[in-house]
Amino acid sequence: MVFRQFGLLIVALFGLAACATGATPVAGKDTLKVVSTLNVWGSLADQLGGDRVRVTVVDTGADPHDYEPTAQDARAIAAADLVLRNGIGYDEWAGRLLDANPVEGRAVLDVGSELGLPADGNPHQWNDPDSVHRVVDAITARYIRLRPADAGYFTAQHDRFVHAGLSAYDAAVTDIRTRFAGTPVGASESLLVPLSTGLHLRMLTPAGYLDAEHDEAEPSAADVAATEAQLTGRQVAVWMYDARSTEPQVLRLNDLARAAGVPVVSFTEAIPAGDDTFQDWQTGQLTALATALAQGTS
Repeated sequence: MVFRQFGLLIVALFGLAACATGATPVAGKDTLKVVSTLNVWGSLADQLGGDRVRVTVVDTGADPHDYEPTAQDARAIAAADLVLRNGIGYDEWAGRLLDANPVEGRAVLDVGSELGLPADGNPHQWNDPDSVHRVVDAITARYIRLRPADAGYFTAQHDRFVHAGLSAYDAAVTDIRTRFAGTPVGASESLLVPLSTGLHLRMLTPAGYLDAEHDEAEPSAADVAATEAQLTGRQVAVWMYDARSTEPQVLRLNDLARAAGVPVVSFTEAIPAGDDTFQDWQTGQLTALATALAQGTS
């Protein structure tokens, strides 16, 4: 599958952003202040904004689901020109801060709403390449809405990022889609469902098991048995798991996969220290996955 061209039509994007945010352009400010609740989206916002934007990423620690915001977070969001949040039940704390302190002219980009996903949808959309490109477009649209005088600058930043910054990432995605579309895979939790969908792989792990692990609930015996059988019977070409997981059940499945000769690949839920950008991080993970898929299908 070839990615569509993402050249911006300034007038169209300006109208889209106006409808989506309802904000009035802010005049007389030099640098847009952006607060992102996740470093995955913050990295994109920073690269798209260049020297016209200052991005602050909230450090939510290992588990953003249970994060309790600080007074510093509240002040940052109150002072922001744009708040970039994930939505889809992932960072509810940000919604509470926004509701508690409404600010005229502040724009909010909620990724879940932008993608048209339900509140109970899968929040891990940074793993779906098509969602990533849509969010890239939406961020630039918000910048243009807030700073129409800088539309040419933000358009150039966008086009440079899409055609150069994301080139290795897009190539890795296209490689997997072309070589391994339809290949059956398994995973430890729903973090990896948008990844498999976006790469056109076939997720065999029962949805009940994936959701239970994500929600830190006990999966049913039937779902565990089915997942184990897929590994021991080598019904999946690759087993993927969340690198931060310490659940005994997940660790045991990792061992089962290795014992059965199923390649095992780990993924992180956020950009780890040492990876400078979103695309560096994701390209590394995709390259490891492509290697595992080649092994698992040989």
